[in-house]
Parts: sequence; structure tokens; C-alpha cells
Amino acid sequence: MSDHTLMKTTARYRPYGWRAKIGLIVPSTNTINEPEFYRMAPEGVTVHSGRAINAGPATQENYDRMARGVIEAAELIKTAEVDVVAYGCTSGSIVCSLDELCDGMSERVGAPAIATAGAVVAALRALGVKRVAVGTPYIEFVNTREREFLEQYGFEVVSIDGLDLGHTQEERRDIGRVPPQVAYQLARDIDRPEADAIFLSCTNLATIDMIQRIEDELGKPVVTSNQATLWGCLRLLGLPDAIQGYGKLLSEQLAPITRASYSLG
Repeated sequence: MSDHTLMKTTARYRPYGWRAKIGLIVPSTNTINEPEFYRMAPEGVTVHSGRAINAGPATQENYDRMARGVIEAAELIKTAEVDVVAYGCTSGSIVCSLDELCDGMSERVGAPAIATAGAVVAALRALGVKRVAVGTPYIEFVNTREREFLEQYGFEVVSIDGLDLGHTQEERRDIGRVPPQVAYQLARDIDRPEADAIFLSCTNLATIDMIQRIEDELGKPVVTSNQATLWGCLRLLGLPDAIQGYGKLLSEQLAPITRASYSLG
């Protein structure tokens, strides 16, 4: 067997990610996104992560610095030969340009790219949501930008409330320490009769253990940052797995999506 034939054969070997390999880039302080992805990912899909520096309070300057780190991390993620790449940060992909982030990752990795803000847009559209209630761990600066972003994409934000974490670096880390029971109470606090869905924002906020309970009690879909981002990765790849226990988005919205699913057009 020639070296060329051997190389072609071994390129197909994938002991664990035999269906797909997801490249996930997270803020360096994020400790929630990866474990929630691991728990939700279907059989044959693996997650391979990189980090972008997250230092200092939640300011435009620090978000811009992190965005530059995302592109640097994408250069490394490419060497893992992933099939899709995601930037797992809601506020970072709202405060910075969503299109520039996705274009930059895709160009460097040579694969489809999505960022959490885009995945949330695609998820809300797939669920037919027009009016949304939003819960976050953020400070007012980020909440204001999040409202503006969602309204720009055509959604009516009927309520938005945050935990006011992010004034300091330590507070940003504290988001990853918030127990999921807080997300449950936050969802109930922000809910309004006119809201079509609940959106719990932030990839460093533990939510997935509460999604189904909140949906069952409030009678409306719940979208969370990590759930939507994983869903976006799977559907970009055309993987139609119905994943139970994490809400209607993963169990019922099985159709493929494209870049147009989270564009302004």
C-alpha cells in the first residue's frame, strides 16, 4: 500500500467524532459551556475547544480584545480538523460584529461557523417567536446592547432583567458559579403573558437542567445560549438528531439551517 493510499484511509478514522467534530471557542473564564455541550451532544459528535482571553470587566474594549482572541483561537482549532466552529459567547457576539466573527472563524478553519448570538436568532426564528422575555446575568450596558440586537433582528423584547454581574473580573467569573435554580427563578420573574418564549442568555450561566421544567410550567419554549449554540452546530451540519430533555428546540426543530437563518436579510 502506498503512502498516499494509507493517508487517504486514515483520514477517515474517527474513533469518537465519527459523525462530526465541533470546534468550540469560549471566553477563557467560561467553565459552563463545555460541560453543557458534552452532556447534550448526541452519540458520534465530539467537542474540541479553544479559549479567547477574557480579562477585566464587561466593557467594549475587553469584548473587542476577546474577539481578536477568537480569531487567533480559530487558527489552532483548525488543526483539530473540525466540521463546524462556534464562538460560545452571547454578549461577545452581540457587542462585537456577528458577521465579522463568523466570517473570520470560517475563513481560518475552512468550515461553517456560528456564534451564540446568531444561533439564538436562528433558534427563535425556527420556533416562530415574535415576542421574547430575556433573562441574563449581565450588567445594564450589556442588557441594553442585547435588547438592541434582538430588536434589530425583528424580535420584540417584552421584558429583560439581569443579575448585574460583570462590573469586575471576579463578578464575570461569578456567573459560572450561579446555580441553575437561579435560572429557573429568573425565567419565572421575566415571563409575561404576551411572551412567545423565554431566552436565558449567557454561555457561562448553568441552565440546561432547568429548560424542560421551565417549559412544562410556563407552557412556552425556552431558549438558552448553550442549547441554541449546540443546536445551531448540529443543524448547520444537517444532523437531525432529536435530543430529549433540553426543550422543544433540540427535540422538535430538526431541519437544517444555513447562514441565512441568522442573517439580517
